[in-house]
Amino acid sequence: MGKVVSAASMSLDGFVAHENNDPGRLFDWYEAGDVEVRTASEPASFHLTPTSARYWREWVEQIGCLVVGRLLFDITDGWSGEHPLGVPFVVLTHEAPKDWAHAATRNAHFVTDGIEAAIALAQRIAGDRTVALAAGTVTGQALAAGLVDEVAIDLVPVVLGTGHRYFADIDPAAVRLGDPTTVIASARVTHLVFPVEK
Repeated sequence: MGKVVSAASMSLDGFVAHENNDPGRLFDWYEAGDVEVRTASEPASFHLTPTSARYWREWVEQIGCLVVGRLLFDITDGWSGEHPLGVPFVVLTHEAPKDWAHAATRNAHFVTDGIEAAIALAQRIAGDRTVALAAGTVTGQALAAGLVDEVAIDLVPVVLGTGHRYFADIDPAAVRLGDPTTVIASARVTHLVFPVEK
């Protein structure tokens, strides 16, 4: 079984999006370089620095499944059934969508009985590869349940002031991180990975 890793771009004051769900300048680093990185959602691509591209590719190659919340699923319309990373995704929700236009896809799975069940399903799908968690409520619930192995943050030099927090709906005492195992500075971002102390 692979690791469970929370990952997202985050502002210096701890937010992953504005209140209206717009990431704003948090994604500027996706266009900060000249190295084209293609996604599974053709013809979509972005342009990273060589340093960020190397980090990104090593990270993405590990991922076997994603766990996201219903809000992100609704904002993206479930990526039309094909996540840009090209991997299956599990949606933690109170109720699965009834009339989703892309319901025939084999990539989307809906779990209504809690974070433990969502991560367990994602681990079965991922096998020995990494389960990646969306930041916010999903990460908060998973940390509180002791299910996260690492926290990865793409720290962006912006301040949002308000919005959706990386660590949402969690007692701060439940977030115990060790010294970073990865610190990579690049244009418009610093890539950080912290082990979770259990």
